[in-house]
Amino acid sequence: MRSDKTQTPPNTPLVEGVDLFCGVGGLSCGLAAEGVRVVAGIDVDPACQFPYEANHKGAQFLLRDVTTLKAEEVKAFWSPGAVRLLAGCAPCQPFSSYANTATVDKAKWRLLREFARLVAECEPDLVTMENVPRLQQAAPFKDFLRALKRGKYHVDYSVVNAADYGAPQQRKRLVLVASRLGPVAVPEPTHKGPANWVTVRKAVGHLATLEDGQTSKEDPLHVASTLSDLNRERIRASKPGGTWRDWPPQLVAACHQRESGKHSAGVYGRMEWDKPAPTMTTLCNGYGNGRFGHPQQHRAISLREAAIFQSFPEDYRFVREGRDVVIKSVARLIGNAVPPKLGEAVARALYASLPR
Repeated sequence: MRSDKTQTPPNTPLVEGVDLFCGVGGLSCGLAAEGVRVVAGIDVDPACQFPYEANHKGAQFLLRDVTTLKAEEVKAFWSPGAVRLLAGCAPCQPFSSYANTATVDKAKWRLLREFARLVAECEPDLVTMENVPRLQQAAPFKDFLRALKRGKYHVDYSVVNAADYGAPQQRKRLVLVASRLGPVAVPEPTHKGPANWVTVRKAVGHLATLEDGQTSKEDPLHVASTLSDLNRERIRASKPGGTWRDWPPQLVAACHQRESGKHSAGVYGRMEWDKPAPTMTTLCNGYGNGRFGHPQQHRAISLREAAIFQSFPEDYRFVREGRDVVIKSVARLIGNAVPPKLGEAVARALYASLPR
């Protein structure tokens, strides 16, 4: 469900959300599906504007650097009498498991502090944040918690797995919820444990068959990257859930033959039909970038498959009609997104904190 189709749950106050660092609107999508009226998305990346506006007709996209954003500008989006939600996922590169914490750009830590500043100045009724698990060990997150406590918020946070909330993807994220209106708790899983997870087969098994480099005639986003001749041989030698260790020696990359690379088994892999997908990254379009090989077809997953694994609706628009799909660019937008299913769960938790 999109922002323009939002229906507030019966007998509950109207909640209006402003989504900082909104990206293409994954968090907004999930919030809106559970009845939040998303009134604005704010991001510094112009590539996010079309997807956000195309899928959230009732919300305004503001192309702005959050560090220049004033509280009065944010407050202007909220209607008088509405319960005010400030949501966001500050870019997580400094805290990602892929980052070297000794060399990360500490200037990016400022973004979380800017989020805390806007919370303090805007005094929203509700706050939520999603980020990578390692953030909880960092000083900026501890400062963020202190700011919420100074603002008299009830706060709860935990590392959760998106698969436990219905996303067909293993994705661990730090989720925080805060409310000035009552006690609040991180949402309970709706699909807890492997027996209840949504699998690759269930999520994308119905999509049209593709070759590498091919685009579906029905859906321009159902497009797979072109493989090199060597990678075509490699994927044909790959087993679902296996590794490059299953290949004949002549296909193994030189870096994996060295002692330092023998433990790097998480690349050049196929997914398994009856398990969730691995974490979608900004490089999820590339077969050699992780376990992003299709379980059966000899190609990497398509952009549409990646978006579905993130739990976006199957008709979610990322590219203007008639425009070429730049695979690398769209993969970045998809990989950076908050899974809408997590947004749905967060919305339910926030609604539960409201007085009845």
